[in-house]
Amino acid sequence: MGRHSLPDHRRAGGSDPRPRARRRTVAITTVLVLAVAGAATATVRGGLFSFGSSCRDHPVRLTVAASPDLAPALTAAAKQARDSGLASDGRCLAITVKARESAEVADTLTAGKDPDAQVWVADSDLWLQRITAGGKTGRVTQVGNVASTPVGVATAPAAAKSLGWPEKTYTWLELAGTALQDDSLGLGAADPARSATGLLALARLTTAATGIKGGDTQAAALMKTLSQRTSATDAEVLEAVPRRNRAAVVTEQAAFTYNTSADSGDRLGLFYPKDGTPRLDYPFSLVDKTRRSSDENRAALLFMTYLHRPEQQKLLQRHGFRTSDYDAPRAVVTTAGGSSPQPYAEPAPRPASNTALEQALGTWTITVQSARLTTVVDASSSMAEPVPGTGRSRMDVTKGSLLQALATFTAQDEIGLWEFSTKLDGDRDYRVLVPTGRLGDDDRQSRLKAAFTALAPIPNGATGLYDTTLAAYKEATASYVKGKFNALVVLTDGVNEDPGSISRTTLLRELRKLASPQRPVPLIMIAVGPDADRAEAAQIAGATGGSGQSVNDPAQIQTVILKAIVAAGTGGG
Repeated sequence: MGRHSLPDHRRAGGSDPRPRARRRTVAITTVLVLAVAGAATATVRGGLFSFGSSCRDHPVRLTVAASPDLAPALTAAAKQARDSGLASDGRCLAITVKARESAEVADTLTAGKDPDAQVWVADSDLWLQRITAGGKTGRVTQVGNVASTPVGVATAPAAAKSLGWPEKTYTWLELAGTALQDDSLGLGAADPARSATGLLALARLTTAATGIKGGDTQAAALMKTLSQRTSATDAEVLEAVPRRNRAAVVTEQAAFTYNTSADSGDRLGLFYPKDGTPRLDYPFSLVDKTRRSSDENRAALLFMTYLHRPEQQKLLQRHGFRTSDYDAPRAVVTTAGGSSPQPYAEPAPRPASNTALEQALGTWTITVQSARLTTVVDASSSMAEPVPGTGRSRMDVTKGSLLQALATFTAQDEIGLWEFSTKLDGDRDYRVLVPTGRLGDDDRQSRLKAAFTALAPIPNGATGLYDTTLAAYKEATASYVKGKFNALVVLTDGVNEDPGSISRTTLLRELRKLASPQRPVPLIMIAVGPDADRAEAAQIAGATGGSGQSVNDPAQIQTVILKAIVAAGTGGG
């Protein structure tokens, strides 16, 4: 998901150092912004911009969809721009700022709908990456960043005292563990599936947990407890303090806003975990750039440049934001509840990797909701093919990855295993190895481990993909369990090779008949290796509202399954 916080050598409003392809894009857009800024300065000096009433006769109208925490600051900046007569090509800027949850705008864009805005300032570039992952690569063009704010844990006065604030410092895992062990503290957070603040904190927790013995179990327990105090939005998290929660995962800016209006005895204390505080970075993006007029695009770039002026940087700080990674403004930190020796001035940690974020959110989806998954594995002879550079077969690497995935599920989850080739059970191309059921029942977990381990390619076995997929989907929909995340996972390294099977057209028609929005069971079809038909996998899965995935290396299967679960669980399948 790209960069999720700002390196310590950059301003918050600067361009974004990305992997090479994206770095070139941002570099080009940054040059464009600088060119616009230079042209604007030259035009003002040349007297071509009108600062009288005439520039307001035909203004360039822009609508900015902004994260709710940033919207008040941008509204004030837009008013100042209007009052000062800021103009582009002699036309004033008439900017309307609308507060929109970033997840909501991301959903709109991913669905191919119009967000009714020419500019989008989300709270994190996580949302831009989600849109890109959803295949909508041309819908948003990031041209810079507006501000930043670190993520920490805010505590009500009594809780702050019991935790030793501000003298005592904690890591994320220590702080979350301490808060969750004490029921009176009640640690709350926003839903990581809908909040960048919640997801970034969750990724820090899960990353830290992987480094200790039994960390996966501890992380799952933390998630389960945390989910009981999860709010839909960041704003709702603070509304629950101290009535429901006495500690909450929030941004520095959110704590700043809360404390600004709170009585002195009710002000929050803010912990900055010593193993690093991830940051929201507020990317400034043009929406559907190629469909907008050149006037709109120039005006949008001019407004972003305007936000980098010293007086606007001060305005952002007055609203509780940071504008430079070189500096943690004392007034912002103090009002937010920060105090030495809390490491509030430390640079942002290295951003969580795409894999870490997907695994964190996938594990959260499974842990919180509980899952019912049936996994169907291709056992045709081609699974004996070697994976280059590993000395192992496709089946061996697939089994290892599936065993890793199995370890992320809890006793409440329901897991099953099928294998398929051709004519495995009489005329049937598939065989049920372990029926789908609760992992906590009897010895199901050990039976599944044994069954996964025993998977082996069938000599001369072909790929009976269509009949197997339909049979497995019929079973998954018929045994749907309300309140759980129901899904069917099919892994194949080839195409259908059963001449007596149903056709693809018939399969798609039958899958569409079985699929129900009221009882959703997304099919996650994973095409493994170079011989699988990736387009077909996407088409078949899409008939159920699921997603087709592809991997060249079977070792990536665990990550891909989690990614697909996240996509289906958040409506992005």
